[in-house]
Amino acid sequence: MTDAVIRPMIRKDRAAASLGLHVVSDEPGRAVVSMRVRGDMLNGFAITHGGFVFALADTAFAMACNEDERVTVAAGADITFLKSTVEGQTLTATAVRRAVSGRNGLYDVTVTDETGDVVAEFRGRSLTTNRVFDAEGDADG
Repeated sequence: MTDAVIRPMIRKDRAAASLGLHVVSDEPGRAVVSMRVRGDMLNGFAITHGGFVFALADTAFAMACNEDERVTVAAGADITFLKSTVEGQTLTATAVRRAVSGRNGLYDVTVTDETGDVVAEFRGRSLTTNRVFDAEGDADG
């Protein structure tokens, strides 16, 4: 995915690997992930299928909300698509923690294209579980 230090959680993410996602930065409460749009990611209108844009944003969200060994999952998410993209473009998702209260969190993700134009805005709601990752990235519980 990248040469940067990547936590076991994302190293084991087979969906992210299959999409060719690249981790740009990974820090507690914030993550940046990019993706080059491939031909097999286009819909019938020859624009990027929204599901792939969502998957990119969701991956950045997952990284941002998994700040420690506790497994945190999505409780819900919404996305607004603002601009279409096409094959060959590079999309970048920047996820930022907005608030955490107990086991619940709120994160915003902005997806931009290579020119900096906003492609989509995503808001994710997280729930921290009682499960934990071990050093190899395997969840117990």
